[in-house]
Amino acid sequence: MDFADKRVLITGISGFVGSQMARRLVDQGAQVHGLLRRRADGMAPHNLVRLGVSQQVNLIEGDLENISSIGNALSASDPDVVFHLAAQSFVPRSFSNPVETMSCNCEGTANLLEAIRMKDVDPVVIFAGSSEEYGLVLSSTLQYERALEKYGTVFPGPVQMPEVPIAETNPLRPMSPYAVSKVYGDFLMRNYWHSYGVKAVVSRAFNHEGAGRGNMFVTSVATNQVMQLKYGETDSITIGNVNAFRDWSHVDDVIDGYLLLAEKGGRGDVYNQGSRRTNSVMTYLLMSLDDAGFPVDRIETLEGEKAVDDPLEPDGSEIFGIKFEKSRVDDLLLRGELEFTLQDRGVAVASGQDRIKITFDPQRFRPAEVPILLSDTGKIESLGFRVRHPLKDIIRDQLDHYLSEKERKGSY
Repeated sequence: MDFADKRVLITGISGFVGSQMARRLVDQGAQVHGLLRRRADGMAPHNLVRLGVSQQVNLIEGDLENISSIGNALSASDPDVVFHLAAQSFVPRSFSNPVETMSCNCEGTANLLEAIRMKDVDPVVIFAGSSEEYGLVLSSTLQYERALEKYGTVFPGPVQMPEVPIAETNPLRPMSPYAVSKVYGDFLMRNYWHSYGVKAVVSRAFNHEGAGRGNMFVTSVATNQVMQLKYGETDSITIGNVNAFRDWSHVDDVIDGYLLLAEKGGRGDVYNQGSRRTNSVMTYLLMSLDDAGFPVDRIETLEGEKAVDDPLEPDGSEIFGIKFEKSRVDDLLLRGELEFTLQDRGVAVASGQDRIKITFDPQRFRPAEVPILLSDTGKIESLGFRVRHPLKDIIRDQLDHYLSEKERKGSY
């Protein structure tokens, strides 16, 4: 789609993705409007200021939980395309305050769709669903047996094993209030197409990261502490479940996908957006150390019972029927030959003469974990989508962001 002179409304425009999408669309000549909650300080949102776009977009005050304010935003913007990105998106917060998450994500999405239905507008609506909707994805019989032991039941049960790579037809087993709220929005979007003709397209984006990602998300938790270590502001790192595998994309690739779906996405249809690779939190952290100037020679648990030499050595072997960029430690974890537990307390990283301590924090573990996410992106690739960024690009952008923030502020 040629976005020059197109009228676009972005909900969640001040967020990590929304602000970068606004920058992209302004550069393409679009007329960008953004729904924004009233700020008590009256200041322009930090992300929009940081990207130099705060004066180039039309910010409309409103709240997704107030349908009349959404109607006002639709009247003011008269959009050709709506990118519905606004959400309470931090999974741990959804466990501690599920009602807030449901109010924002469920009621807010329903209000947006109902306002579009009642107003004289006919935009394409791109819904930011989530890979978290898939939830408990089963990668092995052993994992299935452990899940049954822990939860008592797994519904729906597996039809095939393994269930990765994850296609759009995979079972949905959401494992957090946030994920449940996204399943609600996903189905509601498609229902409004079938029932009322609202031109909704659902994106189930897998994890996407980059410069400016919120400090509470695991990739930023890792890269921020690595930069603190580099500048002598800490002597150790604290992290949660390093066994978890995620399909991490660069935010620019995900924005490419959103724009493509606005042009070519089938109305009422669902598309995965991801990188078609999966890497452990451990690998993400070790690669961050390596890129920051701490080459990783060896890791071993604090009790010395488990050890891996050259844990970042590239591994090109096939697994789950595909080949993708992964590390030696990833391969060991994926094949069940290695697992880190809370009883290990943490790991020590040997980097030359240095020994870097990584401590496992039980408070950072989810009550119900999603063990692995790995996308099958064949469907969106059939529309012309291509991944442009390797994992190293994501990590480098995050580290550079924290470096620039440090230079700007003088300290963290």
